[in-house]
Amino acid sequence: MSALSGDPYGHSAEKSRYLSAPRRPDFTLDQDWGSYSAAEHDRWDRLFARAREVLKGRACDPFLTALNTLQLSETGIPELEKLSARLKLITGWQIVPVAELVPDDIFFDHLSHRRFPAGAFIRPEHEMDYLQEPDIFHDVFGHVPLLADPVYADFMQAYGEGGRRALDLGRLKNLARLHWYTVEFGLLKGANGLRIFGAGILSSATESVFALEDPSPNRIGFDLERVMRTNYVIDDFQQTYFVIDSFEKLLEDSYRDFGPLYARLGDASDIAAHDITETDRVINRGTRAYFNNKPKAASAVQ
Repeated sequence: MSALSGDPYGHSAEKSRYLSAPRRPDFTLDQDWGSYSAAEHDRWDRLFARAREVLKGRACDPFLTALNTLQLSETGIPELEKLSARLKLITGWQIVPVAELVPDDIFFDHLSHRRFPAGAFIRPEHEMDYLQEPDIFHDVFGHVPLLADPVYADFMQAYGEGGRRALDLGRLKNLARLHWYTVEFGLLKGANGLRIFGAGILSSATESVFALEDPSPNRIGFDLERVMRTNYVIDDFQQTYFVIDSFEKLLEDSYRDFGPLYARLGDASDIAAHDITETDRVINRGTRAYFNNKPKAASAVQ
């Protein structure tokens, strides 16, 4: 749960009680599981039931398998300490509760040591369908299951290790785009068609359908340099989704020295979120119908 160079979110009442809680130098705090209300546990249960139904035939197999392995289907908001104990036995990862988006250097340090920072608060009732800030449902339901996949777990650790160098070289913008278009909004080419693995899609019932089935967005084969040049919008459905061939290939592409790539990107122009380039491996060329029919308004582009 990192700002990755910007925190555009406000503070809900649910979040505010954690903002005043004691925190450690690494921004972690105690979950205080007993403080969740019955209404908050019910909110988790409704979000979970809806997402699990929508994701049948849409989420990638490793995610669906891990939901059962990690026992995320238990009633109510998970106790992160118990969930961490189960996850650590599988891939060595832990979940550490935080109150808000943590500084980028802290975030990368956690990932590089196989610790995933998860927001301890749950979204308010009026944000059930559109979430303005990452909460425990997004972070735990969306992100944590795939940390039980050994290859994906290695990719996330490698990403954390690469983050510290990106900060030193002033290339965080490019690395953040890799995170956005894979970890948050990535699609996977499966035996039965495209499947979802990005947490931002998995934790959104509406975008789970849109990302796979709506004709509006582009769906393009993953290319690391192309992704690192591509802008994204943070307050709407994605205009382009990138499709990886496998977690093994994603790790292979990402586990290398980015120095020469960053040097090339220094002179390269950014690519708009909706653009298709001549070298793209186009899986679906979007109609843009959804985006063209929306009222014109300022969007937050990163």
